[in-house]
Amino acid sequence: MNRPGIASNPVLIGAVTVLVVVVAVFLAYNANQGLPFVPTTELRVRVDNGANLVRGNEIRVGGTRVGVIEDMKPVRLDDGTTGAELKLKLDKKVGDVPRDSKFRIRPRSALGLKYLEIQKGSSRQAFRNGDTIPPEQASYSTELDEVLGMFDEKTRKASQVNLRGFGDTFAARGRDVGRTIEALPGLFEHLEPVMATLGDPDTELQRMFDELADAARVVAPVSQQNAALFTSMADTFEAIGRDEQALKDFISKSPPTMDTAVASFRVQRPFLRDLEIFANDMAPATRELREALPPLNSALKVGTPVQKRAPELNDQLRKTFVTVRELAEEPGTNAALRGLTVTVATLNPQMRYYGPFVTVCNGPNSFFTYLAEHFSEEDTTGQLQRALANTTPRQKNSPGSMGASAPANGEEVREGNAAFLQAQDYGAAITRDGRADCEAGQRGFIERNARFADPKYLIARDPRTPGVQGPTWTGLPRVPEGQTFTDRPETGPYSNMPFSERGGK
Repeated sequence: MNRPGIASNPVLIGAVTVLVVVVAVFLAYNANQGLPFVPTTELRVRVDNGANLVRGNEIRVGGTRVGVIEDMKPVRLDDGTTGAELKLKLDKKVGDVPRDSKFRIRPRSALGLKYLEIQKGSSRQAFRNGDTIPPEQASYSTELDEVLGMFDEKTRKASQVNLRGFGDTFAARGRDVGRTIEALPGLFEHLEPVMATLGDPDTELQRMFDELADAARVVAPVSQQNAALFTSMADTFEAIGRDEQALKDFISKSPPTMDTAVASFRVQRPFLRDLEIFANDMAPATRELREALPPLNSALKVGTPVQKRAPELNDQLRKTFVTVRELAEEPGTNAALRGLTVTVATLNPQMRYYGPFVTVCNGPNSFFTYLAEHFSEEDTTGQLQRALANTTPRQKNSPGSMGASAPANGEEVREGNAAFLQAQDYGAAITRDGRADCEAGQRGFIERNARFADPKYLIARDPRTPGVQGPTWTGLPRVPEGQTFTDRPETGPYSNMPFSERGGK
């Protein structure tokens, strides 16, 4: 019995056919991304403008397809602008891509389809797989719609006006055009040496155009004034044209005037030569003046109204100086100035010492902090000043007793709290380097701050408290910048006491 072959099985044949069709569709669908299992090289190209490239666009070298655009995304370029980064998938058959190669986005058709062209360079070094090409080596073609975009509505209307004007110019002027054509050979005959002279480098024709451009740049800010000037000139010439005979006489006198001018030019040559030398010497100053004109213009704009008020100011100054002279001539002026000098010399060291008590320790505010509580209770006639009678303790050498033989030291207390002498004259406001040391503005009492007293006394008598007390709650951490200061009095008997004897820090 013969068994049927595999080729005679319709189910197997149908399955193989379906598999082939699926593989073909898969390969066709992925053709734009390259065939699978084909080795490729990946490069990234940065360009200022993606120019409507899309994923799957071709990459060509010399017209041959060598890869596809796998992806494109926006990126931030080195100069801060936004560009595009193209991810290229190149076939291995393209070989190495030299590092000086150029990449350009070109149109494939008029419908907007694009491709990326690689213009290989001649460098011996090549890009490696995964390298990124900088935007300096990539460019893109101008779009057709951008070219056509130049012809906007305003340009189209202007072109129509030009064509209409050209038509009106040549209309019914055929004879004139013919005569012009007849005269052109003679014109060109004489024009040739003129153009040769203009084309000679020694003529410096380029410099003339540069100077004209520079002159236009200088005149541009005063364009409105120039427009007004030409309008006024038109009115002037219109007025001159009304008297035809006077205009004819003026024209008739122009030739002899020109003859006289030509003759005078020979005499003017030495002057013009000296003027040229002067102009060359002034050229550097002129260049500097050109850059200085904006500040000078601004200064003139500001200074003009000031100068207008200067006479009035000078008159007031004259009166002031006369008064100062009369004051200086008074006999008592010198004595007053000497007294003022002495006063300032006396006040200056005092202010250097007293200033930090105000600027750092905020002494006045600290003093008046609790003043409001004296007037915080109302009565039938207004405000009642409250006062709390402070009593001294009953102890030996009490602050409230008469005839004390020693400082209050909290000894033999019979009633109340023990009291100790707290008498620190000339408390500090700052340290020697200007840090806050507001001893007088602090709360609380200290013991045993009298180095020259008997050790049994727990009193505070030394002018300075050891350590740095810091600022008051409303004070500053140190003397304000620019303020002169001193941590000890510079006048009076206290200034002569050695600093080491005053508990200094």
